Amino acid sequence: MDQEGGNNAEFDGYAGDYDAQLNKGLKFSGESKDYFAEGRMQWVRKRLEVLGVQPKKALDFGCGTGSATPFFFNCLDIERLWGVDPSSDSLEVARKTWSKYKADFTEVKEDLEQPVDLAFCNGVFHHIIPEEREAAFAYIYRNVKEGGYFAFWENNPMNPGTMYSMSQVAFDADAIVLWPKESKRRLREAGFEVIAVDFVFYFPRFLKLFRWMEPMLCKVPLGGQYLVLCRKRRR
Repeated sequence: MDQEGGNNAEFDGYAGDYDAQLNKGLKFSGESKDYFAEGRMQWVRKRLEVLGVQPKKALDFGCGTGSATPFFFNCLDIERLWGVDPSSDSLEVARKTWSKYKADFTEVKEDLEQPVDLAFCNGVFHHIIPEEREAAFAYIYRNVKEGGYFAFWENNPMNPGTMYSMSQVAFDADAIVLWPKESKRRLREAGFEVIAVDFVFYFPRFLKLFRWMEPMLCKVPLGGQYLVLCRKRRR
């Protein structure tokens, strides 16, 4: 992602049909990308509510075409969003699509004008080569205020359905997955305090009658994705 790692040209090429590509990978689940986007945001909301936290300013790191934007406002009730991404074509789509929201979409070049209460990313770091992940974590750390939070979402390599879905998506062809243990280590090395690790999205649509069980299964490391919720320590 610019200096953070990643491939600008690769995602510029998918900007126009990113959603179609993603939904191709999600076909096995029986759900659309919005089901998962809303599910992630609602999970973060509940986690933050338990901690008594109400973020007002948020960073969407690796925002792509900005498809998570409405869920930041509708689920988390934030007031301002910054989306950053290396793909200029994707950012242009985001600006046109989500213009009604108080959101700015920019390339990952400089730090934000002000630190945020909450940073968020989903499935971004498996596109960043391992040697450049430290710099990406450092960028996020700098742009979160002291006492602020980072909701780090990644695809779970221990879930066969997830790995199959990734194999069906062209832009995941070069993905290098992150195991939860590595993610926790790298976040701690970046200066964050790990608060919780949750696994979510266990049941595809044809087994949706069992989804009421998912909150009770969140510590079983087999969900389709995992969340590492962490906090920037106060000095």
